[in-house]
Amino acid sequence: QVQLVESGGGLVQPGGSLRLSCSASGITFSMYTMGWYRQAPGKQRELVAAITSGGSPNYADSVKGRFTISRDNDKNTAYLQMNYLKPEDTAVYYCNAQFIKNPTGYNYWGQGTQVTVSS
Repeated sequence: QVQLVESGGGLVQPGGSLRLSCSASGITFSMYTMGWYRQAPGKQRELVAAITSGGSPNYADSVKGRFTISRDNDKNTAYLQMNYLKPEDTAVYYCNAQFIKNPTGYNYWGQGTQVTVSS
C-alpha cells in the first residue's frame, strides 16, 4: 500500500520559514519524481516545485529564490524548505509521487498539510 505522509505545516508570520516533509512508503522512492503542489481556497491546485529521480529541481516562478525542494533517498523523504513566506503562500500543500515508464504511469498523492501565512 502506497502512503505519502506530509508534515511540517502550520501558522507562520509573513517573512517566516517552514519546512515541509513528505515521508513515502510502498514505492521505490528513488525512482519517482517527487513534487509539492498547493491549493488555495477557490483556486486550482498548482505545482510549487518538483525534483526528479536524478535530483534536478524545478520551481514555479512565484516561489523561485524562496523555496527549495530536496530529497533523501535513504530516508524515502522529500522536503520543501519555504523561506520569506508571504500571505499568498497560504494553501493546503500536497506531496506527489510520479513515475512514468511508457506505457505505464503511477501517480500518488498525500493527504495535504495546511500552511497559513498571517500576522
